[in-house]
Amino acid sequence: MLPELSEEQVRHRIARRIALDLEDGSFVNLGIGIPTLVSDYLPEGTTLLLQTENGAIGAGPKPEVDDWRFIGAGGRCVTLIPGASCVASDMSFGMIRGGHLDATVLGALEVDQEGNLANWWIPGRMVPGMGGAMDLVCGAKRVYVATSHMDKRGRPKLLKKCSLPLTAVGAVDVVVSEFAVVRRINGRMTLCELAPEVSLEQLLEHTDMELELAKTIEPMLGV
Repeated sequence: MLPELSEEQVRHRIARRIALDLEDGSFVNLGIGIPTLVSDYLPEGTTLLLQTENGAIGAGPKPEVDDWRFIGAGGRCVTLIPGASCVASDMSFGMIRGGHLDATVLGALEVDQEGNLANWWIPGRMVPGMGGAMDLVCGAKRVYVATSHMDKRGRPKLLKKCSLPLTAVGAVDVVVSEFAVVRRINGRMTLCELAPEVSLEQLLEHTDMELELAKTIEPMLGV
């Protein structure tokens, strides 16, 4: 069995680890859910230009007091850093589709060993569509997936092959769960970091994806 962590522990651990991975000065989109928390954990001295799908360029962390004039795509209030702009949706998606984003951080329902991503359709639920995710995974130079290692039924989310409709094919560069950091290296999903409270055997037992193992598997940063 994998160690049990609360939902809040899972969410914030993943966000903190991704925040440590983003390069200073990058232009980054943060998607709905766990990715929105990344802005709360940027290391001191790291400055990112954060973009929201709905048109905030220069979004900051969640304010101490909610101001509903300024919200991200997921409905979470954001602050605006000095020099920030609020632009129309067509300009926002022009930046995304035009390849101007250095990175995007998205949630996932499934990721497979070919770097395929499924993150929008849950069987039995009415959904409007995949939204901007299809643009983000194609337009960003680097795609991070922020996801719990298992779903709510205790099934692996890192799979040999996605079973749900795909958002993108071969687009995922990095997967960060509460227990591991997996990077796509030379076309192979490679286990690079492991949380201290979980063994390699435990992780592999709860991962359907066939993982390449890095020569040195480092302790997971930020844990």
